[in-house]
Amino acid sequence: MENGQEKPITFFRFEDLRIYHKSLEYISWGYDMAKNAGSDADVKTFFDRFLIPAQAISLNIAEGSSRNKSQFVYYLKMAKSSVRECVVLTTLALHRNIITQKHYDDSKNQLMEMTKMIGALIGSLQRSVKMEEHGSDHDDDDE
Repeated sequence: MENGQEKPITFFRFEDLRIYHKSLEYISWGYDMAKNAGSDADVKTFFDRFLIPAQAISLNIAEGSSRNKSQFVYYLKMAKSSVRECVVLTTLALHRNIITQKHYDDSKNQLMEMTKMIGALIGSLQRSVKMEEHGSDHDDDDE
């Protein structure tokens, strides 16, 4: 009866979001960078700090998805703040020679893509909220 073309149904809505999966890829990238950076205590401390905002991107998307649309926008904005933290930390890593220019460029490209994706999702949610508000305004026109 199953044709194999049906998309599996997910219990958690955020698992259907491309930005969520992109953020998980970025976390994996961070772990790979940390693993390949060596065992120097300063470098290890740096990556421990770096992985906090990298993980916060996914965590905020997941948390916000369980809220109403306005609250989801708030959590997505928090995710964008975590993206900006990663930009700063990646730049610092480049300046401290913890990562190469290639790794910096790779990180920056991923972060820019996530920023655009989050921004598009925020815009979509905000338009949806405005449409819902305007729909309810028509009921009150006679007052």
